[in-house]
Amino acid sequence: MSNSDNTPPSAKRELAVALKFDGENAPRVTAKGTGQIADQIVELALANNIPMQENALMAQTLSQLELNEEIPPALYLAVAEIIAFAYYLSGKVPGAKT
Repeated sequence: MSNSDNTPPSAKRELAVALKFDGENAPRVTAKGTGQIADQIVELALANNIPMQENALMAQTLSQLELNEEIPPALYLAVAEIIAFAYYLSGKVPGAKT
């Protein structure tokens, strides 16, 4: 969800990182990559209406985590802001069942 926005997937990305948050556990890194892999991450997000936010520093930090690794407590607040942004864009309410 980081280091990308809603620009066309043909735009070159240096880095993209996807997070998954189940509402109960800490968010996890579910995908990360550079170049063509970053483009594929963005394409999948766009195709599935997943909100994205561009934040190069956060993407760089999150890319240092292993796949499926929970984010560390030091990043909770920053990632919470990203998740809140995603909820806002989606029109969702945290904790509400859809």
